[in-house]
Amino acid sequence: MDYTEDIRINEYQALAEFRYQIRKFLHFSEQMARDAGIEAQQHQVLLALKGLPEGKQPTIGYVAERLQLQHHSTVELINRLEERGLVRRHRDDVDQRRVLVELTSAGEKMLRELSLAHRNELKLAGPALVHALNALLYDVTQDEKNKMSPESSQLLWGDGSNFQRHFE
Repeated sequence: MDYTEDIRINEYQALAEFRYQIRKFLHFSEQMARDAGIEAQQHQVLLALKGLPEGKQPTIGYVAERLQLQHHSTVELINRLEERGLVRRHRDDVDQRRVLVELTSAGEKMLRELSLAHRNELKLAGPALVHALNALLYDVTQDEKNKMSPESSQLLWGDGSNFQRHFE
């Protein structure tokens, strides 16, 4: 990392705004998990299991990686989810040494409700998050922004409707 490189005030502002927008969404997410009666990290476990990329096995190690946690911390999260009847563990048919984790029907139901609320929140908060991210990625000064074509400006700095339409 080159610490001799300069950084402009608008870049600090863009970083601060991006962190603020992320924090607002995370606060919403944490509150929704609490309202559902689970911890935010437990919600993340449920989502990691349901959103498993094709070809990946739902192992504790995989979940730990997705949540950026130590293996033993992930085991504790899964223990509490299992006690609540939201996940179950079973041995892999191919490799009996490996333990796989899956959602129960109660876990599926809870995750669906939380995910619907999160999707709705992102439709509301997403444009501000995209705007803040664009300010970082494209490092455009206000003068440069003013010189852009209306189409380019709308795409990068608009209300996020182009982004939202992409997912409808």
